[in-house]
Amino acid sequence: MHVNRVQRARRRPAAVLSGLAVTALLGTALATAPAATAAPAAAAPACSAAYKIEQTLDGGTTWRMCWHYNTLSGLVLDDVSYQPKSEPKPIRVLTSARLAQVHVPYDDGEAEYDDVTGTDFGQALQNLRPAECPGGTIKTVKVPDRGNVTGLCTTTRARGHAYRLNDDESTGGSGKLYSAQGKDLLVYTVNKASWYEYITEWRFSSDGTITSNVGATGSLSPYDYTGTDGKGWPIGKGASAYAESHSHNVFWRLNFGLDGSNKSKVEQYDSKVTPPSGSGSPTTKTTRTPVTKELSGDVKDMRWWRVVSTAGKNKDGHPRSYEFVPGRSSKFPGRSFTKHDVYFTEYKKCEQYASDNPSARCGGTSVDKWVTGQTLNHPITWVNVGFHHIARDEDQQPMPVHWQGFSLAPRDVTAMSPLTPADLADQNGVPRNGS
Repeated sequence: MHVNRVQRARRRPAAVLSGLAVTALLGTALATAPAATAAPAAAAPACSAAYKIEQTLDGGTTWRMCWHYNTLSGLVLDDVSYQPKSEPKPIRVLTSARLAQVHVPYDDGEAEYDDVTGTDFGQALQNLRPAECPGGTIKTVKVPDRGNVTGLCTTTRARGHAYRLNDDESTGGSGKLYSAQGKDLLVYTVNKASWYEYITEWRFSSDGTITSNVGATGSLSPYDYTGTDGKGWPIGKGASAYAESHSHNVFWRLNFGLDGSNKSKVEQYDSKVTPPSGSGSPTTKTTRTPVTKELSGDVKDMRWWRVVSTAGKNKDGHPRSYEFVPGRSSKFPGRSFTKHDVYFTEYKKCEQYASDNPSARCGGTSVDKWVTGQTLNHPITWVNVGFHHIARDEDQQPMPVHWQGFSLAPRDVTAMSPLTPADLADQNGVPRNGS
């Protein structure tokens, strides 16, 4: 049975406690639809219509994927592919993607929770009302021992400018203005963990970008108003109730399948700036380091990673890849598994959750224990984004959503932008007015 490391009772409203499955508490992950199996890049998602998501966005880009539901981690996306209108077939990006933990330690050291594996996160999927999914479709999720929950929203949402170019005649251009607004495919669920409600959101953009965010909302725990001596913030009148400060360390598990193959490469890039000498200008040199063995990585200025396809190239002959773009994070040094921002591990079936991992025979129960120097042939990517929540008066009631997440940006997936206007399609490489 999963238990929290430090015991302070997680209290849930009675409506959330009703009908919870023993299997979820034992850490048994039950899917309501089989996970998608590996398929060639051109194949349709390997799932029935009820578990398929397909959306064409501005510029003719189509995203396709399957989904299933897990009684621990909730929503799982499978077999994610991206097809710009210029591509003859879908380009496989991810084999699977999901939450891998929400670790919540309190500042006073008296409570610490693994909300995905240690509470009823998966079982407490929330019903969504039509107003919460504007312009979209709410899919029914079969949650074991609870029945049907109208809990999965798929919709589109405007994101503002997709691009803008004033092709100025003064610089040899056509004098035309190229401008377009963009939309994203939005897929999300809401899961309750005690007083918190977590919005698990995935966004898929027409330019090939994937963004994942977790939004925390709901209520501050009414049983944690003793955060004096710098461990809390006064909430309410005067200085009698100090809401306990705490952290939300959110982990994601990503299994890439670029161009239909799990055998991707990982690369790290670092740029070093040299100050100017005399009246000169600063210079910057960027170096590439192949990541051939398991790695615990730390975000630094001018450092980034990408996962590179070994099975496909774009029309320019460049290997397709996806680059990690981390969001703002407050790194929590209190546990070994939260000390790093990204982990690359060799695939092992039992390695499913970044902490409190259910399998007792996996060489440790947290992701940091799995970085043992093994050669990367089928890399699994773990992303850690932290948020230190020091409550404020405005957090009541209900609490406004605070977001944390990251993006995956396409790098050389297509030879040009998938949104390039037709009359600029010949400008691949040096622009026509360049020298």
